[in-house]
Amino acid sequence: MSQAPSDRAERHKARMEKLKAHVDSQVAKATEERGIIVLLTGNGKGKSSSAFGMVARALGHGQKVGIVQFIKGAWDCGEQKFFAGHDRVTFHIMGTGFTWDTQNRDADIAAARQVWEEGKRLLQDDSYDLLVFDEITYMFKYDYLPLEEITHALVNRPVNQNVVLTGRGAAKELIELADTVTELGDIKHAFRAGIKAQPGVEF
Repeated sequence: MSQAPSDRAERHKARMEKLKAHVDSQVAKATEERGIIVLLTGNGKGKSSSAFGMVARALGHGQKVGIVQFIKGAWDCGEQKFFAGHDRVTFHIMGTGFTWDTQNRDADIAAARQVWEEGKRLLQDDSYDLLVFDEITYMFKYDYLPLEEITHALVNRPVNQNVVLTGRGAAKELIELADTVTELGDIKHAFRAGIKAQPGVEF
């Protein structure tokens, strides 16, 4: 026998009251105010997209944002075209593109070091509310930059500065350091079906 509409409404109301009490309790416990590190990793699509969504969100609150892109940069990225002209966004790009395109380890390391120096400067500047280090995990996978140097800079950044790190295969040290970690899974991708990467979707 199906429930009467009034019974169903009452059950729903009781469940929502219980849920609200739980949520309110959790909110009340979250009293610490400081910047956090968000790590977006995994093989699925959407890591950089999520990071740039947070850039838009921060700008909507009048915040100042710094963006450092590793690996990407040799081709036309929509996020760069859109955000680089914003008066509250600083953009630094490694600019060499993918490592399989450059095929020059020494040049890649030099480019990584150059753009990291800019990132390190941003991590010492308390005027920046949000920093994004896009595709930074590859810098450790390929041994282009010392992980300990980056984690030291992250730990010693201004107390209220938020940081987003993206890239596949995040080192366990980054996972342990981050306050929020999301792993995006790869279930299906159009590229494997022979569909070309598209502006506005992949770049």
